[in-house]
Amino acid sequence: MHIWYSLVDLLLPFGWLHHDFMKNALLGVLLVTPIFGLLGTMVVNNKMAFFSDSLGHSALTGIAIGVILGIKNPIWSMLFFSVLITIAILVVKEANTASTDTIIGVFSSTAMALGIVILSRNGGFTKYSVYLIGDLLSINSSDLLTLGIVFVVVIVVWIVIFNKLLLASMNQSLAASRGIKVRLYEYLFAMIMAVIVTISIQWVGILIISSLLILPAASSRNIAKNMRQYHSYSVLIALISGISGLILSYFWGTATGATIVLISSVFFAVTFIMKLKLG
Repeated sequence: MHIWYSLVDLLLPFGWLHHDFMKNALLGVLLVTPIFGLLGTMVVNNKMAFFSDSLGHSALTGIAIGVILGIKNPIWSMLFFSVLITIAILVVKEANTASTDTIIGVFSSTAMALGIVILSRNGGFTKYSVYLIGDLLSINSSDLLTLGIVFVVVIVVWIVIFNKLLLASMNQSLAASRGIKVRLYEYLFAMIMAVIVTISIQWVGILIISSLLILPAASSRNIAKNMRQYHSYSVLIALISGISGLILSYFWGTATGATIVLISSVFFAVTFIMKLKLG
C-alpha cells in the first residue's frame, strides 16, 4: 500500500486524497467498477437485472447465518448463502414450473425476509443497517487485496470464456450444436455474479448493488454500435461514475455508493437522449 500511497501523492496532489481512507477508496473504485462494467453487459443482454438484485437481497440472510454461527467476518457466510441461492434459483428455473422472474422473486423476497427476521430479533438490526447503503470509505488493505485477486481472476476468466458465454446467451441451440455446454456456462456466469455482488455489498450497499451493475451497461447499449464499443463504453462509464461519485460524496458528505449510482443514472439519461436524436 505504501507504493500506492506514494504514487497517488505524486500524481494526484489533491486535497481530498490527503487522507489514507480516500486513497484506499479510490483504489477500490478502480478495481471494482471495471468488473461491474464488464459483467453488467452480460446482465443487460441476458435480462438478469432481477437476478442480480436477488443476490443483493440474499446477503441479509448470509449475514444472519454468520451471526448464528458466530462467524466474525460475515463475508464468508454471505458468500456461501449467495452461491447456495444461486444454485437453487437455477435448478428451480430448469424445472419450468414458473416464469424466471417469478422464481427469482420468490427466492429474493423469502431470503430478505428471513434475514431481516433473524437480524431484527431483540432489536439488533441497527448494527447491520450499514450493509443496506454500504460504506466504501471503510475499505482497508486486506479488502483491497481480496478485490485485487478477484479483479485478476474475473478478467482472466472473462477473456477465456467470453466468446462461448456470449454465443450461449444469444443462441443456445447454436451454441449446443457447436459443443458448448450451455448449462455449464450459465452456472459459471451466475457464480461469478454471486461472488462479485457478495464481496462488493459491504461497500456499495444492498439497496443499490444491482443499479451499479445495470446502469453503465444500459448507458453503453444506448450508444454502442458493436460489441467492442459496448464493453469499452460500459467499463469507461463505470469508471468515470465511480471516480466522480467518490469525489462528490467526499465534498457533499453523502453515501458513496448511492452517489456513484446517481452519476451513472445521469449517464443513462444523456445516452438515452443521444439515442433518440440519432435514431
